[in-house]
Amino acid sequence: MLLKADLLARIKAGEVDTVFRRWKRSTVKAGGTLMTSAGLLAIDSIEPITLDEVTLPDVKRAGFGSLDEFRRWLDTMKDGDLCIIRLHYAGEDPRIALRNKRDLSAEELGEAHAALDRLDGKAPWTRAVLRLIAQHPGRLAEELAGEAGMDKAPFKSKVTKLKELGLTESLDVGYRISPRGETVLGQ
Repeated sequence: MLLKADLLARIKAGEVDTVFRRWKRSTVKAGGTLMTSAGLLAIDSIEPITLDEVTLPDVKRAGFGSLDEFRRWLDTMKDGDLCIIRLHYAGEDPRIALRNKRDLSAEELGEAHAALDRLDGKAPWTRAVLRLIAQHPGRLAEELAGEAGMDKAPFKSKVTKLKELGLTESLDVGYRISPRGETVLGQ
């Protein structure tokens, strides 16, 4: 579920706790979380709703000024079942604290290497990609992928897995290795 920056800011500030979506199939689950550029959102509930059931208090909680404004916005949405989603800001992206942690215990270091080994599976790639990013911070993903002998999309998918472990961070262009990633690589 994609949310615009201005809406994310209002959710983070507690001004908005409801969003509406038209879906063929839901991309989030009640009780789950959603990682966004503003931090972590908790999904409290998702309910199907008809347009006739939508109330003024509902649309106000979603940041609309009126039912007419909501309907105009809804007319711009794709086809699908209308859902009302209740959510709240649940805190900063936990990967930020993770990636900034440079001083790792022997146990944490072992867990990080075990996670890399699991990602490697039968074809090791994790440490080579980490070294490549460390050597070329801010370089285009397409260029890094070519140097790694991969297509861009699979390369980016692999880097996302490393990011989930707190080992890399995305820049406006390219990536850089995080302090945690430097420690894991032994730099």
